Amino acid sequence: MEILFLNPVLKETIWGGTRLKEYQCELSSDHVGECWAISGHPNGDGSIVGGTYDGKTLSWLWQEHRELFDSIDGEVFPLLTKIIDANQDLSIQVHPDNAYAREHENGALGKTECWYVLDCEENATIIIGHNAKTREEMVEMIEEKRWKDFLREIPIHKGDFFQIEPGTLHAIKGGTLILETQQNSDVTYRVYDYDRLSNGKPRELHLQKSMDVITVPYQEPEKSTGIYGITENTNLKELVSCPFYTVWMLDVTDCEKLLQDQHFMLASVVEGEGTVEGIPISKGSHFILPKGIDEVVFHGTMKLILSAVS
Repeated sequence: MEILFLNPVLKETIWGGTRLKEYQCELSSDHVGECWAISGHPNGDGSIVGGTYDGKTLSWLWQEHRELFDSIDGEVFPLLTKIIDANQDLSIQVHPDNAYAREHENGALGKTECWYVLDCEENATIIIGHNAKTREEMVEMIEEKRWKDFLREIPIHKGDFFQIEPGTLHAIKGGTLILETQQNSDVTYRVYDYDRLSNGKPRELHLQKSMDVITVPYQEPEKSTGIYGITENTNLKELVSCPFYTVWMLDVTDCEKLLQDQHFMLASVVEGEGTVEGIPISKGSHFILPKGIDEVVFHGTMKLILSAVS
């Protein structure tokens, strides 16, 4: 059984920048905001690099070789890993859950996601949640554009981690780099976009759908226990576990052995360099550990974010 390395899909955005170059991305412009690092989504289907399945897309692999993923059920590959370079503020937005997306977005999945802050400016902030106590107050604040009163803005630092449940109002601010683990969905509802123009026109807002799905009042998610999880290795820290995924951080300081007892695992190197099973990897490397690889040996000095379906 072989490790599956992936070619990322890059996305130009109105708010993107150039920092994805730090993660082995070859940029086509100065406004590349998203690296879909491990993705089997129709809007960005990554391809395998090298080995038996060289050039095949992840969605093809999911359909044709489900045994690599422990033959689990599901029409689409369940997870998506992104790196986001917010050179400017992202729009204020919210995501639906599975039930709402299925009904209103042609059967699409909803979007639960989480963020690991790779880097941010000094005194950086992020928007997570809102201050409305009732749905009536929420509608009033949005219609009157009382964003300063409405939005919940909190300070962030490099290494912070946030779980973003469906219904949570959120926005990444300029000067922030994050690694995002999410359900395989591209459904986003914009509430406010700072009246910016794209090709001379304001970008579409989705106010009614947003107000349908925003959770009122805002509910702060439970903090992860930080329990060291699936191996005896104390350098593996669980960041979050929810019905759709579990996410860990692995610190490699010399040699680390990882027990791969999940259906499959996604891995992204976010700092440093080294090897996995003797194969060179470094910041910006992304790969899948399929079913059948039971133990993985890492050498080097690096930090990785790992994820698996729950």
